[in-house]
Amino acid sequence: MSVELNHTIVHARNNRESAEFLAGILGLAAGAEWGPFVPVATANGVTLDFATVPAGPITAQHYAFLVSDDEFEAAFERIRQAGITYYADPRMALPGEINHHHGGRGLYFLDPAGHGMEIITRPYGSHPVTPGR
Repeated sequence: MSVELNHTIVHARNNRESAEFLAGILGLAAGAEWGPFVPVATANGVTLDFATVPAGPITAQHYAFLVSDDEFEAAFERIRQAGITYYADPRMALPGEINHHHGGRGLYFLDPAGHGMEIITRPYGSHPVTPGR
């Protein structure tokens, strides 16, 4: 059997709120609560299991989602409609902009727990680099 990522746990202040936030942006569904988790399943079989951490700090993580051009457009529209601040860069120095890395489009935004979320239409390294850039 080849090794595949099956699931990861995402800490949140409110597992339902964070799961529904991400699922809503991506056009997915948040699943039924299973023990302490609210799952969001992706098309490639990886599940993000949101778990409530009621006290103490949450270490911000980064989650990147590869989406089609149509899915990007739909998610981007939901982000704009919700008034969510988005950025072209992971340092969040370019608000209100998207990037065109790797011959595609991408953007970054924060979820309710402060995790950095990224949507991209082309995987990193998928576009040839022009010499001198």
